[in-house]
This record gives sequence, structure tokens and C-alpha cells, in this order.
Amino acid sequence: MSVPEAANAAPDGSTCVVLGAGSWGTALAIQLARVALPTLLWGRDATHLAELARDRRNARYLPDAPFPEQLRIEPELKSALQVSRDVIVAVPSHALRGMLQEIAPHLRAEARVAWATKGFELSTGLLPHQVAREVLGESVPTAVISGPTFAKEVGAGLPTAMTIAASDPEYAAELAQRFSGQNFRAYTSTDITGVEVGGAIKNVMAIGAGISDGLGFGANTRIALIARGLVEMTRLGVALGARKETFMGLAGLGDLVLTCTDNQSRNRRFGLALASGENVAAAQKTIGQVVEGVLAANAVRSVAQRAGVEMPICEQVYRVVHEGVAPKDAVKELMSRALKPE
Repeated sequence: MSVPEAANAAPDGSTCVVLGAGSWGTALAIQLARVALPTLLWGRDATHLAELARDRRNARYLPDAPFPEQLRIEPELKSALQVSRDVIVAVPSHALRGMLQEIAPHLRAEARVAWATKGFELSTGLLPHQVAREVLGESVPTAVISGPTFAKEVGAGLPTAMTIAASDPEYAAELAQRFSGQNFRAYTSTDITGVEVGGAIKNVMAIGAGISDGLGFGANTRIALIARGLVEMTRLGVALGARKETFMGLAGLGDLVLTCTDNQSRNRRFGLALASGENVAAAQKTIGQVVEGVLAANAVRSVAQRAGVEMPICEQVYRVVHEGVAPKDAVKELMSRALKPE
């Protein structure tokens, strides 16, 4: 049974529903509601949802971001989908396919689905839009939401910019309009592949940046990693059909720099923990939330190998995370590679 507050959802399809009540899903729901859109927030944990409805904030993840009046909690997934034209999926990459399969039978005829999921699907090497096409088919309009955004700052209403990519420019523009407000600006793109590749690889690079800084290697090393990481990101993206210029924008360079340089990044903090001597399991426990770069390191390596693309930084992050190579040995391996033109 729905909580009483969800009854205020608009029946005309102007309601948006965000699926996933973690930090990022909550922040996106807050932003949509902040610009006066009727917004529902759904999650799997009924106890957590009851707390959100009671406290009018997500005390677990964003305690300092009270819910706007237009944000309502809806614990019944089918009920949320029945009143929502725009569906925003905010779940980790490993959960995306299952989430899409679950909602597919209940979508409205005119429904549009976007996701804020970053990363290749581990078992298939598919990007999120390719997973969505397999599950939802070609008839459902789809989009990806990405860019340099920390949930805490979006929840606080600090000035933020992001990218929305869709094959249909009109859908991208309308979704961008729905998100944009006084301190939030959304840009549009039709390069879904480029935007998604940027979002997948930046998490791996952020682990590398955390390792580098944790070992005390300094600013020179950090900027070299970011610059060469951008080269690797672009190289793979272009090989997969993306446009090179996409990687100089918010979803490429912007997200890469943000995630590699600020400790709000779980992936960067994970790298710092590894450099301090913690093993992978202990480091993940220290973070306490999903560290996307762990699975992404494996998936990116597999995709790069299939595409015949050389990605030495990603390769070494993979070896540290999945093969137990000591961080210092991984750095030594990178620095001893044969010299070549930039």
C-alpha cells in the first residue's frame, strides 16, 4: 500500500519517478522536485523508505538535504510507474538489467526511461544504452544522465552542470529542461556512447588517482595520470563509436577531474585506502557504499582487450584490485614502459 503522501502524484504524466533511494537517486529526486515537478522516489528497502517519508530527508546518505514539498515517497513500484511518464533509474551498473526487466511490463505506453548508471555491464561488456535496448526494445525513448556531479552538492543546491544524452534531441532537451533550475544546468548531447564511456572509465582512473596520492607521489603524478587517463578514455570511446570531442566536455574531462581530485569520490577514497595497506575487502568495507570502479576495472579491461585498445593505467588498476599486485609495483610498471610520442 502506498504511503499517503504519494497520492499527490499528478495523473497527467508530468510526474517523474526516480528508482533508487541511495545518495544519487535521492539527490536527483530532490533536484527534480526543487524545480516544482511532482516527483516520486522509490527504493527496495521498505524500512528505509518509511524513514524517508517520516523524516522528509535521507538521513542515511544526505542528512543535510531536506525534501522539497513536491517530493513524495512511493514504496509500490507499479503504482509509481502508473502515474509517471518519465522514469529515472539510479542503480549501480550491475543492477541495471534486472531493474529494467522489472519495470518493463509496467511502463506506461508513453513512458520514457533515463538512467544515471555508469559502467559497462560486467558479464557482457555492454554499455547501459545497449542493455536498455535489449530489455526495452527500440520503441521506448531512452537517455543517459551523466557528468561531474557529487550527490551531496546537488542535494545542497550548489551550482552544478551535467550532461543528458539521447538519440532523440527533443527528448534530451525536454529532460534537460526538467532538471534545470537556478543553480542547476543540464547540457544535451546525442553521443550516448561517448557520455557512457566517460562515466565508466573515470571511476577506474579515480582509484588510480587515490592510489597515487595515497603513496605520496604528489601533484605532478596526479595530473599526469589524469591527462593520460583522458587519452585512454578517448581512445576506447572512439574505438566503440563515440565522438572524440565528447571527451573534452562535462561527461569526459569534467567527470574525470572531479572524481580523481576530490575525496567525496568513493573510488578515490578506495584508492587511498589501498595505498595505506588495506586489502580490497577492507577498503570496500571502509567506504560503506558501492565502489563502482572495482567492477568497472574488470569490465573496462575486458572491453579494451576485445577492442584491441591499449589502456595501461586501467590495466594496472585492474591488476592491483583483482590480482593483488602491490600499488608501488603497479606504478613502477607504468613508469618503466617504453618511451613513445604523446
